[in-house]
Amino acid sequence: MPISYYSESCIFHLQTENSSYVLQLVKKKYLGHLYWGNKVNHYSGSNELRFRDRSFSPNPDTPDPYFSLDTLPQEYPTFGNTDFRLPAFQVQHENGSTVIDLQYESHQIFQGKRGLEGLPATYVESEKEAETLEITLYDKVSTLRVILVYSVFNEYDAIARSVRFENEGAKSLSLLKASSANVDFRDGDFQLITLPGAWARERDIQKVDLHRGVQSIESRRGTSSHQQNPFMALARKDVTETNGEVYGLNLVYSGNFQGSVEVDQFNYARINIGINPFDFSWLLEAGESFQTPEVVMVYSGEGLGKMSRIFHDLYRERLCRGEFRDKVRPVLINNWEATYFDFNEEKIKDIASVGKELGMELFVLDDGWFGKRNSDKGSLGDWFVDKNKLPKGIEHLGKEVTELDMEFGLWFEPEMISKNSDLYREHPDWCIHVPDRYRSEGRNQLILDLTRKEVRDEIASRLISILESAPITYVKWDMNRHMTETGSATLPKERQRETAHRYMLGVYELMEKITKKFPHILFESCSGGGGRFDPGILYYMPQTWTSDNTDAISRLRIQYGTSLVYPMSAMGSHVSDVPNHQVQRMTSLDIRGHVAMSGNLGYELDVTKFSAEDKFVISDQVKQYKKIREVIQFGDFHRLLSPFENDDTAWMYVSKDRSEAVVAYFQMFGEANAAYKKIRFRGLNKNELYKITELNKHYYGDELMNIGVNLPFLEGDFQSVMWTIKQV
Repeated sequence: MPISYYSESCIFHLQTENSSYVLQLVKKKYLGHLYWGNKVNHYSGSNELRFRDRSFSPNPDTPDPYFSLDTLPQEYPTFGNTDFRLPAFQVQHENGSTVIDLQYESHQIFQGKRGLEGLPATYVESEKEAETLEITLYDKVSTLRVILVYSVFNEYDAIARSVRFENEGAKSLSLLKASSANVDFRDGDFQLITLPGAWARERDIQKVDLHRGVQSIESRRGTSSHQQNPFMALARKDVTETNGEVYGLNLVYSGNFQGSVEVDQFNYARINIGINPFDFSWLLEAGESFQTPEVVMVYSGEGLGKMSRIFHDLYRERLCRGEFRDKVRPVLINNWEATYFDFNEEKIKDIASVGKELGMELFVLDDGWFGKRNSDKGSLGDWFVDKNKLPKGIEHLGKEVTELDMEFGLWFEPEMISKNSDLYREHPDWCIHVPDRYRSEGRNQLILDLTRKEVRDEIASRLISILESAPITYVKWDMNRHMTETGSATLPKERQRETAHRYMLGVYELMEKITKKFPHILFESCSGGGGRFDPGILYYMPQTWTSDNTDAISRLRIQYGTSLVYPMSAMGSHVSDVPNHQVQRMTSLDIRGHVAMSGNLGYELDVTKFSAEDKFVISDQVKQYKKIREVIQFGDFHRLLSPFENDDTAWMYVSKDRSEAVVAYFQMFGEANAAYKKIRFRGLNKNELYKITELNKHYYGDELMNIGVNLPFLEGDFQSVMWTIKQV
């Protein structure tokens, strides 16, 4: 059984395929944390909790001078009752006090995994796929119940956690902090791994040693953001891609979040993650409940690569949903960098027509097709076709594209409103704002107040009208600014600090409604590129535009960092023009193609201007990608060389049956009189014979993985090689 409870010792033992997670009721009322790590078949208390009198660590049980919550490794710690470390949550009572004394009340274990009301979460397709433990903790004074939920997957080597608060008293409570998970380790000898970045520089991999005190990541921007990602890991300092221990936590949420690690006076490390408590509170009236987002927790004893593949498999198969979850993604061409706002129907048809000649399968009409949208200074919210650009409408254009035997896609930015729009002139209070305060703009736009049902309903109506009017099979859902002057015109003053979370719940409701109504449409999310690349959005949309930066060399870092948590099938990656529009770099079509083929391949340039030679290169790339995309999108991913540590990068994809593989190598800079290089593969069957097609040579798997293969001598900057490998 994945979850066992031993009543005599009051121990809970949760087991995935390769890990154990052990809890214990201390004094039969406090929930302590004993172990998380490599799987043990039977836990008998070899690392039992030990106590001694610690000065300035008070004792909640007065007769026992040795016991203090300040020294107990806890599962969901509170504040104000002898523990001085960061709490997992905080509640304020009507009298202004914030003391809570949570004690064990009950638990239940059941087959399956329940969904979370109004929130995205991992799921199961049958009850046999998972087992769930719910532990109820109770505060007698406030009559607050806190239910800790743990779901253990049988096949995915992961644990999903969340928390539900239930106010069963007669008085209101205010949640000031509500983390989704907390883990107390009995040492602090770790590195903290996070994914910081910026617009066009998303998800760098940052590793720093833990030190005494608090280290944290967070977003206060209303989204998970370009600047941070709701992922953090504690790794042993000797961890590599293939060896060492790592503990990864990823919040399934797309709004403000905070992840913190505190190393205390005894070198114990406490990590917790959840909704950001900054500028947050939630009024929990009598009889009401509050559900936190889910956290996915993954332990790997085989390095970062194993951790990543666990996340990849779980997210690809039990977080993403819908018709496109298991389908290969089409090769697309998008007109954005080809035309920006300056296009007409003939230009769009020309791009689509040439794209079809080159083997592309989907044309996407980007920003500028609606309202009076000739720049980014207006019309957001006016989701009606601009007849000056498209006099025959979207329906006619969609028909023209589909008659080329191509699919047709469309760009929207449903969460935004322009001041210069009919919608804003009709409803100036429909945006996020604070009365009597200036409404600052980003990209000349404001954010719609999706906490309000009437706003969600109107936007849904406008989107549905367009999506029903044309043969649309793809939607790019964009979101291009962060939240300021955070407030809602319809919330009372005591609930204004709920606005950011209620907004996110509104976004999820809108996405659920639209994606469920149009199951045949492939939705790709975007937020200035990768500004909302998180598991919350993947629940509704199985792929995300990885970055607005399409430069091949920049994308090596961006895609490598993203792969630490998120699967290749989730990454939109395009070949764009040169000089690159973001960094002005000149690179060859070859390396641009190989980088873009490392995700969901697309093109974002004016192919009507290309020479016959360049068209041949693109056509060849598309043909090659169609042969290998199933391995790339759904195979096991292995990082071979890091662009954060080297001047070259390499990664590979291996089919689940290990019969096929794709290896990509990228040289960033040429070097005079350079040394010869080789590369070692991973993930193959060691006793099987493989052919490297491009070399026309055969090697056994153990030779490829242990000795490696010589790389060709590449002259110049920005060179690449892509090899296809098949078992013979």
